[in-house]
Amino acid sequence: MGDSPDSAAIDVNGLWKIFGPKAQKVLDSDDKHLEPTALREKTGCTAAVRDVSFAVRPGEVFVVMGLSGSGKSTLVRCLTRLIEPSAGEVRIDGEDIGRASPAQLREIRRHRVSMVFQHFGLLPHRRVIDNVAYGLEVQGAAKAARHERAGEILSLVGLDGYADAYPDQLSGGMQQRVGLARALAVDPKVMLFDEPFSALDPLIRRDMQAEVIRLHREVGKTMVFITHDLSEALKLGERIAIMRAGSIVQLGTPEELVGAPADDYVADFVRDVPRSHVLTLRWICRPPEAGEPLDGPALPATTVIKDAIGLMSSSSRPVRVMDGEELAGVVDRVDMLSFLSGEDTSQSTGQDTAQSTGQDTGQDTGGARDARASA
Repeated sequence: MGDSPDSAAIDVNGLWKIFGPKAQKVLDSDDKHLEPTALREKTGCTAAVRDVSFAVRPGEVFVVMGLSGSGKSTLVRCLTRLIEPSAGEVRIDGEDIGRASPAQLREIRRHRVSMVFQHFGLLPHRRVIDNVAYGLEVQGAAKAARHERAGEILSLVGLDGYADAYPDQLSGGMQQRVGLARALAVDPKVMLFDEPFSALDPLIRRDMQAEVIRLHREVGKTMVFITHDLSEALKLGERIAIMRAGSIVQLGTPEELVGAPADDYVADFVRDVPRSHVLTLRWICRPPEAGEPLDGPALPATTVIKDAIGLMSSSSRPVRVMDGEELAGVVDRVDMLSFLSGEDTSQSTGQDTAQSTGQDTGQDTGGARDARASA
């Protein structure tokens, strides 16, 4: 993954969580590798997290997604030992969480890691400002200092003027903002989100997703975000780990997951995603052909394909795709039409778009090559 334990904000290696009366016995045997149903029938145990390893970079938004029962919520709770792992190692900011004493663990949870849950968990008898300041109160901060900090965070999450309100006077989205503010108030290095928006109405959920993106841009916290919603994962995640039956089946950028799914399970997840909304020009550019003009407009290789359609349709010359100062390749109108027609075919038939567009590496189908030759 390219991240050493020293450079990672969170480093997870060989993590297991097995529930059941014979968990340790299963862990010490080959039975732990059985399929979930077979494992339950043979041992009465459930392997919720199976040999999971990954590293989260400082300041990264790392998303873990999967269907219900895939192990994602158990995984995030194992990171701070809200659920005790059965085996493996978790390091946060270089500190081995598994070896932490109860006192050290309390310090980590109070000062360095904050968690935002689906259920807001606000104290109904306390005002908003006191809910936000609760973590600081637990830390022992003086009332004036914690109220000052809570007021700053309320402004940050757009809740100016609500400091003296009570939770039941707020909408669901506003309550979740209070929960978010409470997590931010202690200035943690790491924030863990366990499906925080899944109970919200779609429009409020979209607003809260935008809020997380804005806050990340402004405060730059390392974030691990758990969700079962692919569109949410693609919107928020710099990298996404897809879980199935306790294991990570693919870890990569949104572009890598949509453009090169590791197996049929991941391909089925991303099947209905408009590829032109996720993939960049890097995926469809090709080497220039002999004599092809290279004086057309230029776009960065990181340009999302849908954002390049307007320029492509108005240019009679191939667009140069630039990787910094280097030419990564070119894309012309035929390339774009070939990709878009392949995308439509994939979404209507469920076939992998990569097969219908020459693997999206910039290689033309025969029809596209003939069309370019006659153009």
